[in-house]
Parts: sequence; structure tokens; C-alpha cells
Amino acid sequence: MFDKLVEVKRRYEEINQLLMDPTVINDNARYRNLMKEYKNLTPLIEKFDQYTKAKNNFEEAKMMLDEGGLEPDFKEMVQMQYEESKDQIEIYSQELKILLLPKDEDDDRSVIIEIRGGAGGEEAALFAYNLYRMYNMYAESKGWKTEILSANETELGGFKEVSFSIEGEGVYSRFKFESGVHRVQRVPDTETQGRIHTSTVTVAVMLEVDDVEVDINPADLKIDTFRSSGAGGQHVNKTSSAIRVTHLPTGLVVECQDERSQHKNKDKALKVLRSRLYDIEKTKQDAEQAQARKSQVGTGDRSERIRTYNYPQGRLTDHRIGLTLYRLEQILNGDLDEVIDALVTADQAEKLKSSEA
Repeated sequence: MFDKLVEVKRRYEEINQLLMDPTVINDNARYRNLMKEYKNLTPLIEKFDQYTKAKNNFEEAKMMLDEGGLEPDFKEMVQMQYEESKDQIEIYSQELKILLLPKDEDDDRSVIIEIRGGAGGEEAALFAYNLYRMYNMYAESKGWKTEILSANETELGGFKEVSFSIEGEGVYSRFKFESGVHRVQRVPDTETQGRIHTSTVTVAVMLEVDDVEVDINPADLKIDTFRSSGAGGQHVNKTSSAIRVTHLPTGLVVECQDERSQHKNKDKALKVLRSRLYDIEKTKQDAEQAQARKSQVGTGDRSERIRTYNYPQGRLTDHRIGLTLYRLEQILNGDLDEVIDALVTADQAEKLKSSEA
């Protein structure tokens, strides 16, 4: 491991020199790529420097203790340095192993999230809105940009389904464990007996892709226009600006009616379609690597129940890692870091276990 770290540090210092070279600075593409590599390597090099310092302190203290002849007070101080450095070496070594794990090349990418109400009718639709709000508030706290691409609202303000994009650096790394079935347990406003109802909502997290990554043949598309309508069938406008795109080879259908412009609705619908097609291909590749996926948190299967939100107890439980938190209100208001950090840590631990096996 440490031979590899020495090589990485050599590369880091080489990049540092290149970034000061005028010919590199004037080459925008090369400069941008080197800056990205430099930024990715920085946490690893900083941790390696901490490890090296702790190791030097440990060896220095060990040598002095082995030689003996130290004054009692000084010996006690050296002994403390020895113990402290020894503990630091162990901690930094483990952290370096995690930093050396292969990075998911998609981590820095933006995503499209689709939320659909499942079992539970109107109550499921209302919870779909709650999840949309939670993700939106979390994205806002990170300075990421969100945009609704398609929404099918209910009269009570819920979503039968909603698709929205979240754009920013590192978005996928924070959302990639959210795909699956989310279960809610609460007393609906319409429940007169105070009984707790259980409803489900499905979340799908897909990478946002461009037309270079997914080339769609126009001949494979059937495009229909219709009038936009709101909840309860009320017409939002009198022009046929809503778009329905059907991908004939797969049967995938995407509707978009949020914009007054037919052209904008078509662009949004194609954006969602590209991500769905890319996601189908990605899922196939993941299935082919099923054994490797067993070392990760969850299967990514949309039918897998991953989490329960229990309102009466103020409890969130993530079933994949056995995490239970009694701060549901804060989480639903976008305070998701504790949940996501736990999932990332569990995934890293599984990958480490597999790499050491």
C-alpha cells in the first residue's frame, strides 16, 4: 500500500509543477483535467502526510525509549508521544485504505430522481411530495440546483409521480443509495379513528446524461401533444403544449407539461428519457457484476424496501444497515447528512472487507 502512496505523492507533486507551467495554463482542457486530478488526490496526500508525521514521531520516541537513560518526567512525555503516535498510525492507516479504494467514476455527476406513489393511494402521493421536499431542501443546503422535469399532482397537493434534476458537484455520491421502496407509517388527516396507515413510495435515482452518451434515433420516437391539465383535470392552458414521448423499441413513455412552451416540454421529456435508457443499460451491467454488488450497501433493486419513516415515534430506520434515528422531523426538513454518511461508511467497510479477502 505504501509503495503505491509514494507513487501517488510523486504524481501529486508533478501535477503541482505542471499547474504552474504557462503552456499548461494556456491549454484550458489540459489545465481543467489536471486541476480535477489534483483536487481528487489532495485528501489522500494530506492523510498520507499525517501518517508519515505520526510514523516519524513513533520511531523517534521508540528509539529514545530503547536507548534508555531518560529523566522520569521526560521519559513520561516520550512514552505519551509513543502511545499517541502508535494510535494515530493505526487510525491513519485505516483511513488511507478507504481513500485508496477505487472511486466511483460517476460520483461527481448530476442526477435525475423519479418519485412515484405506491401502495396507499392519496396518502402515498402526499408522502411522495414529502420526499421530494426533503431531497429538494437537502440539495438547497448543499448549493445544488434543482428543477422539476415532470410532475403529476393530486388535488390534495401530493404527487402521483414527479421527476426532477439535481445538478452540482458530487450529487450522485450523496444520492446513489436512495433508490428503492420508502415506507411511511403515520395517521392520515382523513383518518377519523386515529389508526396508523402504512404506505409506500418508490424512488429511482438515475444519472443525468447528455445526447452524446445516449444517442436516440428520432425514428424510434412517437411524439404526441395534448393540453396541460392540473390536479382534478382542470386545464392549465388552452394550447396543446404538453408532450408525450414514447420510445418505441422499449415502450418507455415520458410526459411533460410543466412548461408553457411545447419546445421546452419536449426538451425536458427527452432529458428524462435519455436518463431512463442509460439507467436500463447500467442496471444490465450491474446485474452482470452481481457478485461484486453483494459487497455494496443494498442491491439497487427498485423493489427493495430500504427505509421506514415512522411519524408517531419520530423514527427513521434504514433496513440495509440497521440504522435507527429518532429525529424524523429534522431529516424530512433536509438534514440528511447523518443518514447518508452512515450509508457511505457502511459501503466503504464492505468494500474494504472484500478487498482484504
